Amino acid sequence: MTEAWLTALERRHVTNLTSSELTRAVRALSSCYVERRGKLCQGAALDSAGKRVAFACFYGPLHFLTVTEIVGALRACHEPPETLLDLGCGTGVGGAAWARACGGRPKIVGVDRNPWAVAEANWTYRELDVQGTARTGDLSMAPMPATPRSAVVMAYAVNELDEATRSKMLRALVDAVRGGTRALIVEAIAIRDKPWWPEWARTLTAEGARTDEWRFDVKVPDHLRERGRRARLSVQQLTARSIAKL
Repeated sequence: MTEAWLTALERRHVTNLTSSELTRAVRALSSCYVERRGKLCQGAALDSAGKRVAFACFYGPLHFLTVTEIVGALRACHEPPETLLDLGCGTGVGGAAWARACGGRPKIVGVDRNPWAVAEANWTYRELDVQGTARTGDLSMAPMPATPRSAVVMAYAVNELDEATRSKMLRALVDAVRGGTRALIVEAIAIRDKPWWPEWARTLTAEGARTDEWRFDVKVPDHLRERGRRARLSVQQLTARSIAKL
């Protein structure tokens, strides 16, 4: 993880917040994911300025670090894709992590329904020096590539879709994988809030994908570890689950 990006991220978002305000924001966003997940498809995760800061400055770096570790463990850059479609890109960290792990070679196309997230993703691409452009759009309408030169990543995005969109995305992803496109789905490791996961895992493993649960013992930057501690969230170990067809 680049120190320059983290420094710029803090300067961009945290300067005008007190430590207690940021802690409350992280707790509110965590509560949204755990206790009010039914509203995620309505955009509840980013419906306040505080949650947006927490999303960008706490979860964003942790997701970047986690996806970087997963890409490395899966050797997903052995043959880098030319184009990387990041669906539900959020602040852009999932696609950027994969692209940077590949030496910045893949060109990222990010798509998200939230205009604030799209602006953040474009900023992230510039700060991390990767080729990428994000745009606002409906994920289910995004053209899905079907070529071995392309890859699709959905990092912490599928769980925020409504059921109809999620089913449509799965069908489109299967068609893409059958055409040779590589795919990586990453979500938090807890399964109780993801009733859709078994179907996605079963469907995509039938197409040759693998599923994994990850626990990485890596050094998390001190300010993120302290931020988690204040919000009663442990970040001593990074955990995730994934479905990958590479």
